[in-house]
Amino acid sequence: MAKKQRRTASGTPATTALTAAGAPFTLHAYDHDPAAPSFGEEAAQALGVEPGRVFKTLVAEVDGQLTVAVVPVTGQLDLKALASAVGGKRAVMADPAAAERTTGYVRGGISPLGQRRALRTVLDASSSPHATIYVSAGRRGLEVELSPEVLTNLTSATLAPLARP
Repeated sequence: MAKKQRRTASGTPATTALTAAGAPFTLHAYDHDPAAPSFGEEAAQALGVEPGRVFKTLVAEVDGQLTVAVVPVTGQLDLKALASAVGGKRAVMADPAAAERTTGYVRGGISPLGQRRALRTVLDASSSPHATIYVSAGRRGLEVELSPEVLTNLTSATLAPLARP
């Protein structure tokens, strides 16, 4: 069962960053199942939200530099599109341990917000038509709902088509 909270402290760096910026957001908590095959699809189902509005945060290396891609859980990251979006030549998925160490979050709970070291971020263009989208709030079982514009502004994200079905 999903619980809805408004601008309350959850103890994650993501919510701290949102609160410090005075950004409008809503927290949504749900009971995370460690056996769930997909964290994002689990979140969409648990929260009763269209999966196209729930976005996953992936960390890749573009020409050796860690880069964040925020794509809908309904698609897969197109690594060539990510490289192109940031003016790079080649992208590969980052080592999970490096992603966790650099962002300060665990896999399945990586948020594009409040990272230990802010990384270059690209948000999939499919986010634009939505008034709000959902991204990880910094731990499994906790999502933050916010406008794509707020996410773009707070992360200095580039908007580009990144996802493929």
